[in-house]
Amino acid sequence: MDSFGRTVDYLRISITDRCNERCLYCLPENYADWLPRGEILAYDELLAIVGATTALGFKRFRVTGGEPLIRPGVVEFIRDLVATPGVESVLLTTNGTRLPQLAQPLFDAGLRRINISLDALDPAIYRTITNGDLAPVLEGIKLVKEIGFESVKLNTVLMRGKNDGEVFRLLDFAAEHDIAIRFIELMPVSLTEMLSEKNFFPVTELFAKLQREDELEPLMESFGFGPAKYYRLKKRGATVGLIGALSDLHFCERCNKMRLTCDGKLRPCLGNHLETDLKPALRPKIDATLLSTLVCSTLVQKPAEHLFRENYQPQRVMTAIGG
Repeated sequence: MDSFGRTVDYLRISITDRCNERCLYCLPENYADWLPRGEILAYDELLAIVGATTALGFKRFRVTGGEPLIRPGVVEFIRDLVATPGVESVLLTTNGTRLPQLAQPLFDAGLRRINISLDALDPAIYRTITNGDLAPVLEGIKLVKEIGFESVKLNTVLMRGKNDGEVFRLLDFAAEHDIAIRFIELMPVSLTEMLSEKNFFPVTELFAKLQREDELEPLMESFGFGPAKYYRLKKRGATVGLIGALSDLHFCERCNKMRLTCDGKLRPCLGNHLETDLKPALRPKIDATLLSTLVCSTLVQKPAEHLFRENYQPQRVMTAIGG
């Protein structure tokens, strides 16, 4: 529990700072500021952190990047993470491009929960946003449903003038495949696609747009451990989640997470530059006592709310922090 009485039991673990495709709202066109390989935490170091946090009551873990599925050995890491005592839930967030090859091995490793980024269904719009190919992503989405993952969700970052016209196509796609879709407000966490009145599309506006087209039934049922508010569209049959870090003035009241960057920095809040370097407890050898002390000291510094509404300026690209 943090100093504001919030139960914090969810750790997002970034295992790489790289994507297999350059993403418009994550990376500059000619971005080359990658971390040296030696700065990226090894899997045994990540698992040591998991062990320290489970001892402090953390139960839920999300593996992110960058793009986690491009890192060699990720399937074995997922298997070890799932098997770690005290770990109750493991979720993977991916851009989906490598799911055609890795969905079955990940399932065999024990992964049952997966979130897939899908910012458009029009291949041209998708390529404009991600610089990538949509086809393998759609193949991967269908494959994880066929294999039988218990939880599959789609994530769409709303960007006015780029994919706001894709909303109803995405909803129909989600309904057709019986997948919950979450629409996420663009946040000031990128060095390129900076938040502005021109590109910001609030979930409050989307909610009103959906109400004009359909009847929204609030859902009390939990579809995960995050901040989304879920609704059922009665006509379309789609389950939609809305995540509004800026629009929702109570957004931080429900925050139950901290983030671990791929280079070993523990961040108690995405919208705050505060972070603790865990490497002194990991190198040259793992010091479990120091590791626990550093995690505890970071937890008590978790702020009451983010700084996104206060002209927040990111100092790292999102891929370096973890999605």
